[in-house]
Amino acid sequence: MEWIERLNSSVEYIENHLLEKIDYEKVAEIANCPAYHFQRMFFYMTNISVSEYVRRRRMSLAAVDLQEVGIKVIDVALKYGYDSPTAFNRAFQSIHGIAPSLAKKENAILKSFPALKFSVSVQGMEEINFRIETKEAFQIVGISCPLSKVLEENFARIPHEWDTALENGTLSELYGLMNNKPEGLLGVSVHNRKEWKYFIAVSSTEHRDGFEKYDIPIATWAVFSGRGTNVSLQDLERRVITEWLPTSGYEYAEIPDIEVYIKADPKDVIYEYWLPVVKKENNSGYINNQS
Repeated sequence: MEWIERLNSSVEYIENHLLEKIDYEKVAEIANCPAYHFQRMFFYMTNISVSEYVRRRRMSLAAVDLQEVGIKVIDVALKYGYDSPTAFNRAFQSIHGIAPSLAKKENAILKSFPALKFSVSVQGMEEINFRIETKEAFQIVGISCPLSKVLEENFARIPHEWDTALENGTLSELYGLMNNKPEGLLGVSVHNRKEWKYFIAVSSTEHRDGFEKYDIPIATWAVFSGRGTNVSLQDLERRVITEWLPTSGYEYAEIPDIEVYIKADPKDVIYEYWLPVVKKENNSGYINNQS
């Protein structure tokens, strides 16, 4: 399948540039998708971020280099882009569990992380229910925080923002402003070339001082429903991105995707995941790159 070939081409690009600063926009471009979506898809398929994959590969190669007679730790550090010996030491120990200087000794136990190779696997035995809905442009009102380009940092940042919004009464205020569909508290991920940010918001035609507003354009959405916990919502998103989208006949549209919390109890969440999509122009494409 062509989308598998694109993913492998993006990994090949990374492998060919491990001794340089990785251009993650270029990596995503090779995969033919927006940078945010590529990083999320990569994480869902591998359980590690792109940046962590790069770090593991560099430290795997660094371990091999350190076995050479006469090579200095500082030279290896510089080779893999670390100007600070302390930073290199920290990165190396996080992977191998020992300092680089000890890796030079005979019988040192080291780890190797081979280059990734994507392939088609058998999935999809469990059904995924969805509906396709075209919705006119609408306004959201709420608060926002920056999204990190290091994807895993957001998994800690976003829950903290929700907890704070609950404790300081922001969520109650937002409920009072909600007057439009989709109904419920919204988690909206905005990701384009200008900005990456996450909104906690509601759909509303109103505005109030202290809150930001953002316009969601007219779009077609694939809507997936679920119930459980915040963890089960992430599992649903993983299945949508890795199982449903590649064979759905649709492509990802670079419009903010939305988590709709119809019931926001963390122990019993009723939610929907709204993924913006466009019909594929042909059967060979996978992800639409609109920027």
